[in-house]
Amino acid sequence: MESLLGNIVILLGVSILILCIFHKFEVPSVLGFLVTGMLLGPYGLGLVGGTQGVEVLAELGVIFLLFTIGVELSLKELWEIKKTVLAGGALQVLVTILLVFLLCTQLGFSRAASVFIGFLISLSSTAIVLKILQEKSEVYSPHGRTSLAILIFQDIIIVPMILVTPLLAGVSEELAGSFSTLLLKGVGIILLVIISARYLVPRLLYFVARTHSRELFLLSVIFICLSTALLTSSAGLSLALGAFLAGLVISESEYSQQTVAHITPFKDIFMSFFFVSIGMLLDVQYFLEKPHIFILIALTVIFLKALAGATATFLLGYPLRTTLLTGLALSQVGEFSFVLSKFGLEFNLLAESTYQTFLAVSILTMGITPFVINGSPRAADLLLRRVSSTKLVNGLYSNGLHSGSVKNEVGEELQLNDHLIILGFGLNGRTVSRAAKAAGIPYIIIEINPETVRQEKAKGERIYYGDATYEAVLEHAEIGAARTLVIGISDPAATRKSVEMAKRLNPGIHIIARTRYLREMEPLHALGAEEVIPEEYETSIEVFVRLLEKYLIPGEDIEKFVDEVRADGYGMLRKLSDGKTVNFNIRKDLPGIEIIVIRVKEGSEIAGKNLLDMELRKKHEVTVLSIRRDSDMIHTPDGCTLIQANDVCILLGKPRKLHDARRFFE
Repeated sequence: MESLLGNIVILLGVSILILCIFHKFEVPSVLGFLVTGMLLGPYGLGLVGGTQGVEVLAELGVIFLLFTIGVELSLKELWEIKKTVLAGGALQVLVTILLVFLLCTQLGFSRAASVFIGFLISLSSTAIVLKILQEKSEVYSPHGRTSLAILIFQDIIIVPMILVTPLLAGVSEELAGSFSTLLLKGVGIILLVIISARYLVPRLLYFVARTHSRELFLLSVIFICLSTALLTSSAGLSLALGAFLAGLVISESEYSQQTVAHITPFKDIFMSFFFVSIGMLLDVQYFLEKPHIFILIALTVIFLKALAGATATFLLGYPLRTTLLTGLALSQVGEFSFVLSKFGLEFNLLAESTYQTFLAVSILTMGITPFVINGSPRAADLLLRRVSSTKLVNGLYSNGLHSGSVKNEVGEELQLNDHLIILGFGLNGRTVSRAAKAAGIPYIIIEINPETVRQEKAKGERIYYGDATYEAVLEHAEIGAARTLVIGISDPAATRKSVEMAKRLNPGIHIIARTRYLREMEPLHALGAEEVIPEEYETSIEVFVRLLEKYLIPGEDIEKFVDEVRADGYGMLRKLSDGKTVNFNIRKDLPGIEIIVIRVKEGSEIAGKNLLDMELRKKHEVTVLSIRRDSDMIHTPDGCTLIQANDVCILLGKPRKLHDARRFFE
C-alpha cells in the first residue's frame, strides 16, 4: 500500500511540473501525462517501481471514460445531425481502415492484424481536437461541426470495435460459434439495459435523489457503473462496454447532467493515470534507435488520416477548403486507440515490437496536432490556388448562382440590384432574412452546409450553396451590385477572408459582421467592415443593463452608458456620465413604499383619460412616475397627460394603495 501511495505521489508531483511547462507552450495536457509516464517508467528513469497498481487505476480511468461518454450521448441530439455523424463518421472510419489494411498487408501483416491496426489508426483524439478548436473559436465553424460529428461517431464505434476484436483473433473454424455465443450474450445484455433504462434505474435514482444526499447519489452512480461493467466482463465481454451501456441507461433519464457533474472529477483523475501508464509502456530506447523511421511512419499516418477525413467530408458535399481543414484536424491517432490497443495485446493481434511502434507513432501524431491544425488554413489556401476545377472547389452539391438574376422556386426572376447578401444561415442569418423579407428588401443567402441548403430551398427560401471565401461565389451573388453584406458565420478566418474579398470586389458595399469575441473586431475593421458586432460584448452589455434596471438607475443614464460603449467601438466599459455611484435602496431609504410596473389593458377605466381626471395621487395616494408608450418614454407626466391602452405605467405608492389602484388599469 505504501509503495502504491509513493508511486502516486511521485506521478502527481512530476505531472504537475510537466503540465505547467506544457501549458506555457500551449501543448495539450494529454501529451504531458504521456511524457510523465515515459520519464518515470521502467524505460525511463525508473522512479516508479511496480506499475500494477497504476494499471488498476488506469483501468478505472477507461471505465469512467466510457461511462461518461455513454451518459453524455444524447440519442435525440444525435438524431438531429444523424447524416453527418453516421455517413461522415462511417466513411472516415471505413476509408481509413481500407487504406491501412492495404498498406499493412503489403508490409507482411496478417489480414486480422491489418484490420485491427486499421481500427487503431481510424480513431482520432476528441480531447485534443476539441480543445484546439475551442481555443480558436472554431467549434461552430463548418469544419469544426463536421469534425465534431465524426469524432462522436468514433467515440461510439469504439464499442463495436472492442466487441469485434476477439473475433479477429479467433481461429476460423471457431469463428461461427464464437460469434453466435457473443451475439446471444450481447442481445441478452441489451435487453437488460433496455429494461433497466425504462424501469429500474430511473426509480432507483428517483428515491436516491429524494434524500438530497450528494454522497448517496454519488455512491449509487458509481455502483451502477461498476456493477454493469462487472456484468459484461463476467459474460465474456469487456469492462469498458459495460461502463458504456451503464452510461446509456442513465443518459435517457433526467439525472444525466447531475451524474456527469459527479463523475467527471473521477474520470479526469483516473484518465490521467491511464495516459501515464501508456507513457510507461513506451520503450524510449527503442524509439531512439530509429527515430527517422518512426517520424516517417507518423507522417504517413497523418497523410492517410487527412486523406480519409477529407474524402468523407467531400462526399458529404462540403467545399474543398472545409474538407481539407476537417481532414487535417482528424489526422492524429486518438486516446481511444490506446484503450483498444490493450485488447490487441491481450488477443495477440499485436506483437510487442508492433505495439511499441504504435505507441511511438501515436504520441508523435498527437504532439504535432496543434501545429497541423494551426497551419491548416494556410495549407488549404495554398492548395486551393493550384486547383482550377470549380466543382472540386465548391463541392459536389454546388449549384447555379447565375449572374444578373436568380430564379426562385416558382420561376419568378429576382433582380439582384441594390440587394442584401447574407453569409451563413444560422440563428443570425435566419433572423436577418426574416427581417429583410418583412421589410421587402431583396436578399440572397449563401450557406456552406448542403443539408441546410436543401431543406431551406424546399421551403422556398432564397438560399444557395457556396463558400463565400471564393471570389466566384460572391461574383455570382452579384456582389458588385449589392448594397449590404451581413456575415453571420462562425469561422473567424473565413469571416476575415470574406470581408477582404467583398471590399475588393465592391469597395462601396456596407459590411456588417457578427463575431463571437471582442479580440476579432480590430482585424475586421482594418479589412474594411463598417460595423462589427461582438456577441461576447453585447451579451455583457445586456446583462449590465438589466442589472442597472434592477437597481433603479435612471433609464436615460443607462441609455447614455450603452451609447458611449458602442460609440467607442466597445473599447472600454465607462462609468455613468456623472462619475458617481447611485447607492439607493427603496426599502431602506423609502420605508413602506414600493414601485410596480403595470400595463393599461384594453377597456380599462383609465384608458382614454388624463391623470388629472383620475386623481390617482389625490384620492388613491399613487403617483405615476413614468409612462412607456411603444418605444417612447414619458419621464415626468403631468396632469394633462392622456393615458392610452397598452401604455406601460411605473407607479409609486404604499403596497396596499398600489394593490387597490390596479383595478383602474386592468
